[in-house]
Amino acid sequence: MLRWIRQQLGFDPPHQSETRTVYVANRFPQHGHYIPQRFADNRIISSKYTIWNFVPKNLFEQFRRIANFYFIIIFLVQLMIDTPTSPVTSGLPLFFVITVTAIKQGYEDWLRHKADNEVNGAPVFVVRSGSLVQTRSKNIRVGDIVRVAKDETFPADLVLLSSDRADGTCHITTASLDGETNLKTHYSVAETAVCQSVSRLESLQAVVECQQPEADLYRFVGRITVTQQGEEIVRPLGPENLLLRGARLKNTKEIFGVAVYTGMESKMALNYKCKSQKRSAVEKSMNTFLIIYLGILLFEAVLSTILKYAWQAEDKWDEPFYNQKTEQERNSSPILKFISDFLAFLVLYNFIIPISLYVTVEMQKFLGSFFICWDLDLYHEESDQKAQVNTSDLNEELGQVEYVFTDKTGTLTENEMQFRECSINGTKYREVNGKLVPEGMSDDSPDGSIPQLIGEELLFLKAVSLCHTVQISYDQPDCLVGGDPFSHANGFSSNHMEYYASSPDEKALVEAAKRIGVAFSGSSGDTLEIKTFGKSEKYKLLHVLEFDADRRRMSVILQTPSGGQVLFTKGAESAILPFSTGGEIEKTRLHVDEFALKGLRTLVVACRHFSPEEYIDVDRRLNSARTALQQREERLQEAFSYIERDLQLLGATGVEDKLQDKVQETIEALRLAGIKVWVLTGDKHETAVSVSLSCGHFHRTMNILELLQQRSDNECAEQLRRLARRIKEDHVIQHGLVVDGASLSLALREHEKLFMEVCKNCSAVLCCRMAPLQKAKVVRLLKTSPEKPITLAIGDGANDVSMIQEAHVGIGIMGKEGRQAVRNSDYAIARFRFLAKLLLVHGHFYYIRIATLVQYFFYKNVCFITPQFLYQFFCLFSQQTLYDSVYLTLYNICFTSLPILVYSLFEQLVHPHVLQTKPALYRDISKNALLSFRTFLYWTLLGFCHAFVFFFGSYILMGEDTTLMGNGQILRANRQLMFGNWTFGTLVFTVMVITVTLKLAIETHFWTWMNHFVTWGSIAFYFIFSLFYGGIIWPFLHTQDMYFVFVQLLSSGSAWFAIIIIVITCLFPDVVKKVFYRHLKPTSTQKSQSLSAPAQTLSCVESLCCYQHGQSGCSRLVCFLEQMTGQCPAGDNHCPASSCNNRWGGPRRLLTMIMKPDEPTPPRGFKNLDSSSEL
Repeated sequence: MLRWIRQQLGFDPPHQSETRTVYVANRFPQHGHYIPQRFADNRIISSKYTIWNFVPKNLFEQFRRIANFYFIIIFLVQLMIDTPTSPVTSGLPLFFVITVTAIKQGYEDWLRHKADNEVNGAPVFVVRSGSLVQTRSKNIRVGDIVRVAKDETFPADLVLLSSDRADGTCHITTASLDGETNLKTHYSVAETAVCQSVSRLESLQAVVECQQPEADLYRFVGRITVTQQGEEIVRPLGPENLLLRGARLKNTKEIFGVAVYTGMESKMALNYKCKSQKRSAVEKSMNTFLIIYLGILLFEAVLSTILKYAWQAEDKWDEPFYNQKTEQERNSSPILKFISDFLAFLVLYNFIIPISLYVTVEMQKFLGSFFICWDLDLYHEESDQKAQVNTSDLNEELGQVEYVFTDKTGTLTENEMQFRECSINGTKYREVNGKLVPEGMSDDSPDGSIPQLIGEELLFLKAVSLCHTVQISYDQPDCLVGGDPFSHANGFSSNHMEYYASSPDEKALVEAAKRIGVAFSGSSGDTLEIKTFGKSEKYKLLHVLEFDADRRRMSVILQTPSGGQVLFTKGAESAILPFSTGGEIEKTRLHVDEFALKGLRTLVVACRHFSPEEYIDVDRRLNSARTALQQREERLQEAFSYIERDLQLLGATGVEDKLQDKVQETIEALRLAGIKVWVLTGDKHETAVSVSLSCGHFHRTMNILELLQQRSDNECAEQLRRLARRIKEDHVIQHGLVVDGASLSLALREHEKLFMEVCKNCSAVLCCRMAPLQKAKVVRLLKTSPEKPITLAIGDGANDVSMIQEAHVGIGIMGKEGRQAVRNSDYAIARFRFLAKLLLVHGHFYYIRIATLVQYFFYKNVCFITPQFLYQFFCLFSQQTLYDSVYLTLYNICFTSLPILVYSLFEQLVHPHVLQTKPALYRDISKNALLSFRTFLYWTLLGFCHAFVFFFGSYILMGEDTTLMGNGQILRANRQLMFGNWTFGTLVFTVMVITVTLKLAIETHFWTWMNHFVTWGSIAFYFIFSLFYGGIIWPFLHTQDMYFVFVQLLSSGSAWFAIIIIVITCLFPDVVKKVFYRHLKPTSTQKSQSLSAPAQTLSCVESLCCYQHGQSGCSRLVCFLEQMTGQCPAGDNHCPASSCNNRWGGPRRLLTMIMKPDEPTPPRGFKNLDSSSEL
């Protein structure tokens, strides 16, 4: 127990050594010293709470919020000292907020528990005591041999021991881990591959030594020691031998594997780690405003306390005849009494801090995020993918973006590769009708005139067909199970197979080689088969030198049919050409540059032939490096560098990656919105510049500045100074900057300030040859600059994850490079063009909604508490409350909560279509404009002004011409009216509820039936509630000061008159100001409000059902209602029969409450509440 506690506190980590030893089938050594290691069980725990710790843990997390902690302190003060208000007034709202949040979080955690139980209780088969035993997934232990059948998922991280195939291989998909749907081949070692039955597995004596668990899905270092006839055989283990939990078995009947990582130590579970919490600019502003209001609260409390003692300096007010002090009160400490009075005033004014602001903002963000998912303009029909929201905390940040950092491949382009050209032995070729045609030869040349492929061309195509990680899937997937892996060669047409690859480039090249005549036919164990113009050739795969981002190349070592050993390698030209000693190097370099200028993606192919002695040395070095448990990566890099040298250059390939639709229009719209776009890519700079020009990132008239191939700090600094001078001299012209990764490293090392100065004066920046961490460094550099701009990063691959996580807002593209970017992003969209609407429309809406919500909350609470403060001047600072405790409690919870929530969900200052066609409107809300200190000051002062009018208006209109009676009643002319403390307070409260609700109505530009319902419904609810609350004697209430007060108040005509006059007095100046500013000093947003929706605008009634492309969904009912209201004359064919007939029958129909006319309609199950027509 003590050890467990120490582990939980981090003092006693469970893994003391750097490696773990796993005994297969838990067959531990019988002799010698054996210290058992402790491993995690196989339970997956994604839940946050247990039934025992939910209450304390949840409360601790909630009270870490400043507002919640503040209110619990106020509540405790009310319990401890005699305060003017009941503890219920603070306790009930706090209880409501805490309870709602706890229920929400508890429900979400219950769902996680439910999912965990399903996973942990799944049936699995393990080998125990010589037989196959069924058990639950959670009972798997490290060392157990697990059997997995076809199409099942792996229940733990397993080292593959054997499969039903003779060569011990299996195919898997890792779509649930990284989104890659291609088939991957995994291998077992030869010594365990023969153990295909339970009996043979039971007799297997083997030990696996491997690294301790880590989150990297693609890294595994280990070795297996198999004991056969007393001899120990050691084999290396790598990622190709490890079957990850969550992956699925394909095209293989069954496999057996030994569990090495279980439960929360599996790689999938280790990737559950939480991302760093991002906070929006609005949230930071909100916290600043809370601190300011806390200062106002403290000032009012201190001032009231001081004035109380100043007033009580006279004996007649200190101890009046009707309120004699007790002996204890006379002898109490003045300091303690001062503190007690200060705390009492603090309690009295505490509602100036809006406790319900946080819960309302959370609800607004959570509910508002559905509009992105439901927006059909963000739905990609071809791939059946809709927008995805991974975090709703940053919705409003979409409206504040100043810099967009985007990847190129798969983000700006389709990531669908088409082979276009190649260079072989210094000659350029292109593919025409399945044949390689040299440059200069016309397409319509007769077949006989096209030269036949000779040695160099064939060797080049063989290298392309053999040096790759492509897998093959057949129409009949079980055709290979248990039979000849090349059986398709006899009777199975090659047309029945389809290539799968994690890299689209590889797939395009292998498919092109197949069309030309050199077809990759498949692999069986360590044998690869190709068909050269129908003739089968089999190569033995000796070694694979895997691709990595540092080397930027991958290689295979093969044994040719003639018995020789050859290395084929392919990679970036910067990774191949420097190591090449033979072939047409200069001509190939020129051809690579030409391909890049055309926007093609380039790869260079080379080979190396080994003598028998050389191969023995190479094989020894590789085996030594691969079996090392310490510093394996470094030793492998040394071995790879030794092998991949003295290369014979074969040629280069050019593959086209087509631009996505409307990329140019999207980039231009972002530029008009004042957003600077930076492209960060790993491609060579010629390719990147060509794509930047074609997509509109660089204009043809733009002056392109280059910071390339800098080799020293001084050289880099001098070039930066030259660029800065050129920008100053040509300040009229737009500039674009191109930087490569090596130069960027130098610039960031010593010259950050100078580099940033150059970048900020450029309209567009292109960074090429970028490593993933360099992308994140660039984002961090902008993010932490003195201006602190809001940044957005968008990408589709694993190499973009660091950039996406670093930026304020990260967006993943649902592309073909897996799902890592989507899983680690804040939002996910299917195409780059959707970014325009996401920012210009959704970002605009979310920002104005939540900015108004925050300001309005502070405004209505100033209106609420200031009359309480003013009332103290009229009651000798006796801490008498102006409002009844029920009103204090329900003001923020019931009476004024729904209108602002609905406003914050549906408000649209400008029609969505106008926002997209006029991107410059985005500038109006940039730099947190609606939450500036000036705007905050306006709303605060407005709240104080309205509060003064509420209080003194009620006092003047209802307090004049009265006679104070001895019993506290006031006698008016002609009638008696109970006009005491509660009547006056109720009048002020009534005026306040009506005014703050109507103030929001004035601010509302986009009205829906829901706005009408909650606005007028809130006022009506207040009146109905007050009538019931004050009109009935409730037996459970201790005192009922409000009995019949509200009825008496409303029975007075002068009270109604006062309410109307005060409300008009408050709101009339606001209306005048709005009209004045709109006509004399209109903003660009206000000018755009007069613009109509696209093509046909819809009326309020008609907007209830409408379709895409501006087609209205008028029904007979709509036509009838419009004729009745005069909107659609009977003779006017406003609602043609054709549209009525097609009203409900469209294949993609949508009925919704609020929608805009040009919005594409969704498939079934979608809603589009955010896309609205102007009502």
